[in-house]
Amino acid sequence: MTNHPLYPTRENWLQAAVTHLRAMFAANNFTVPECQVSCGFASTGLRSGHIGQCWSKSSAANEINQIFISPTLSSAFDVIDTLAHELVHAVDDCQHKHGKEFKKIALKMGLQGPMRSASAGPELKAKLIALLELLGPYPHGQLKVAMQKAPRVDRPRARCTECGYQVPMLKKYLSFGPPICPRHKTEMQALGDWQ
Repeated sequence: MTNHPLYPTRENWLQAAVTHLRAMFAANNFTVPECQVSCGFASTGLRSGHIGQCWSKSSAANEINQIFISPTLSSAFDVIDTLAHELVHAVDDCQHKHGKEFKKIALKMGLQGPMRSASAGPELKAKLIALLELLGPYPHGQLKVAMQKAPRVDRPRARCTECGYQVPMLKKYLSFGPPICPRHKTEMQALGDWQ
């Protein structure tokens, strides 16, 4: 892979993208605050499927929004599309998650679809593609990570055989045996791992 002479690292490229996107946000009367952008996994880990994450200013010691773009993304368009979504969070300083305030900004910027996964609509997509011509290739080698499912643990619980009422059991109380159904006053059935 050849790096763009102006942007030898992912972070250089991402910060340059923020600079260009800042102008697009300003054209819609939104101010993108200072942000630090890096390539990295969301705090929820691999299993969540999150491809981007923005942290509020109050989360960082330097009081600057922190944005992470997943290293599993390979397409420069997917990266800049995800970055545009995360910058909407930065404009809102992560105050409203994907609620009404986020939606108002996202729609005005040209994002569409369910807000949790809002991505560029046709007009914004054309602008982002034009921006990619200026930025050049994204200097990144996609990380191919095998998603491993956590082993299923059959947690201890108890169920009434008459009405189906279920309760989860704390391990420290398993030695007491199954509880009594509050409705039928009968011992409930032990389910799951009671060892």
